[in-house]
Formats: sequence, C-alpha cells, structure tokens
Amino acid sequence: MTTLSSLVFFGTFLTFWASMHVLVARRLIRQGTRYPVWVNRMIIGGVVLLVVFPLLAFFGRRLGVDAAGTSVLSWIGFTLMGVSTLLIAFTMLVELLRVGTRAWLALRRRFRSVEPPASEAPLSPQRRAFFADVVNYGIVGGAASLSALGISEARRVPRVVEVDVPVAGLHPDLEGLKIVQLSDVHVGPTIRGTWLDQVVEVVNGLDADVVALTGDFVDGFVADLLPELAGLGRIQAKHGAFFVTGNHEYYWDGPAWCRAIDQLGPRSLINQHVVLERGAAKLMVAGVTDLHADRYEASHTSDPAKAREGAPEVDFSLLLAHQPRSVYAAAEAGYDLQLSGHTHAGQYFPMSVLIHLMQPYVSGLNQHEAMQIYVSRGTGYWGPPNRAGSPSEITLLTLRAA
Repeated sequence: MTTLSSLVFFGTFLTFWASMHVLVARRLIRQGTRYPVWVNRMIIGGVVLLVVFPLLAFFGRRLGVDAAGTSVLSWIGFTLMGVSTLLIAFTMLVELLRVGTRAWLALRRRFRSVEPPASEAPLSPQRRAFFADVVNYGIVGGAASLSALGISEARRVPRVVEVDVPVAGLHPDLEGLKIVQLSDVHVGPTIRGTWLDQVVEVVNGLDADVVALTGDFVDGFVADLLPELAGLGRIQAKHGAFFVTGNHEYYWDGPAWCRAIDQLGPRSLINQHVVLERGAAKLMVAGVTDLHADRYEASHTSDPAKAREGAPEVDFSLLLAHQPRSVYAAAEAGYDLQLSGHTHAGQYFPMSVLIHLMQPYVSGLNQHEAMQIYVSRGTGYWGPPNRAGSPSEITLLTLRAA
C-alpha cells in the first residue's frame, strides 16, 4: 500500500469512525431533552473517549509509547472499541426503525380517506421525551451488558467442540482419527503466552493424532512475540502439528513467522503436503498459505493444487487453508476435507450477522460439492475482547465411516 493510498484509507476510516460517534452523541443528547447540561457534557466527553482510545490502541506504539503503556492502551482502547461498535449498531437500528415507522405512518395517512384514529395522534412532548429516554437507556445498557458478557466469553479458555466428520468409504484404519484444530488465536496486545499455555494444556489432553493450526496466530513481529508462542512447542500429537499462515501473519512478516514456528516444533506447510500412515491407511495433510498472501510475498501465492503435487495415492486428503474461500480451488484439486478459520463467526454483533454476506461458509461442518469444509469460530479473538454470541472453540474432529 503506497503512502498516498494509506493516507486516503486512514482518512476515510477516521472520518467514518468519527461520524458514527457523532450519530451516537446526537441520539443520546438530542432525544434526551430533559437531561441537565452537565449530563450532556458527560455524554460528549464519553463519546470523545470512545473515539480517541481505540485509535491510541492502534497507533500508540508508532507514537513512541513504551511496551507497558502500549499494553494498557490496548486493553482500554480495544475494550472501548467493542462498546463503541455496539453503541453504533444499536443507534443505527433505532434510527432505522424510527425513520421506517414515520414513513409507514405517513403513507397510511396519505392513502386513507378517513381521519386517523385517536391512537395515532401525535404524542405529547412529555411522553416523547419519556420514550426517548427509555430507548437511550436501552442502547447504553445493551451495549454495556453485551460488552461485559462478551469479555467474559472471550477471556475464558475455549470449550472443546467435538465434531464427527462422516466420510463415505473411509478406510477402516482411519476410523476414529482425531484432528484437533486451533485457529485465530491472535497472540498480541491482549492475548499472551500464559493464556496460550492453558489452551495447549487442553489440547494435550485430547489424545490427538494430528493438530492443525490454521493461521492468524500472531499480531506482532517475531522479535516481540516469539517467547509468547513457546507453548506451541509443547503440543503433543501422534503424527505432529502443522501450521498454515493467515492474513495477520503477513502484516508482521509472514515468511519470518513460518521460520519461527518451524523452530518451535509445528511444521509450516507453504503449499506443501506430508503423507502420514495409520495402519495400512495413508492420510495426506496439505497446507496452503493465506488466500491473499501474494500481496505481501509473491513466493507465497496460495495454490491448493500445487500443495498436493507429487503426492501418492492416499485414502484421505486433508487441506489446511485459513480462509473458507479457498474451498473453490480445493474442490477443483480434489480434497476430501478443508479446515479453515478466519471468520470468527463474526465474533460479536453486528458482525455476527454481516459476516454471512462476506463468506461462503461461516462456521461448522458444511458440504461443498464433493468435499467437506469445517470452519472454526476461532480460538482467540481480534481487537475487542468480545465474543458475545460467537463463542471461541478448540475443535476436536473425528473421522467416522458414513
């Protein structure tokens, strides 16, 4: 991204971010006509903090803030970002309902030949102010409550989600094969190695044959974060752990992270495969780089067909691909199952709704043409520590004969 395009992007984002908060402030102040001046000033001050602190969380390090200060700013800023997005979403819903209701009533009055009933008479100013206050309390209370619930959900060690994968004609020696998937951990500003260690402890209690690490494990450079990922070197699996890159690895030097994770123990699959034997059966585990890796590193162009080049005949083929949209090329290449992440299942409202417009598959096990795809909701979170309605997971997939 060039300097000019970066300036345009961030300028557009900042304008949008500030404008949405102006909408929230106008709703809370203009509609709350009975509020004293000092309350309105507190609302304005609070909204300004909601605008500023998330920006400091993103740019504090570039502004010269030390590591300890950056950590504090990250916690405050990203938490407030979660509150902000909920306030904006609820405010927009209320405004859309208000405008829609007014338009509907205006149309009814226009096309009716009789006088409207008394029940449709305009509300008195006092009643209007009362209902406006109730709605405002609902917006603020809803955002605060969902934020508190989401933080509690995000910070706990994820629950194990057990999924049976039915496979027609499965080789008997692959019956019961256990694959544990971790995805979208996002070790960085608010997720540290102590939390990842607890996740690894759970993984090691699942008696996995294979552990699949499907990208977006970091939000920082190798020099800053490598000690926090030491837990990956303690993963236990009969046939090993395998890693593929997500888009976030490339924000922080993807090739360097592949080398670093190889040194920790899991094997990075950069459009590559390995063939594993279980009894008389052969299992291929292939991995591709992130779908848009070529924007950052031309040699990492994602290619599911290349990932299986030279492979012998196998009884089951598994593809690790961070983004669900890799499934189209994977189906053409003839894989049996793809494991992905990336979506976080939206992480929390309103993205938990909007994400369905952006991805072909959002979560869970799905059939795509002749193959299957499982999309993890993610093990960690990105940005706001909020997973209200989209809980994180450690996934245990077991192959079963259909």
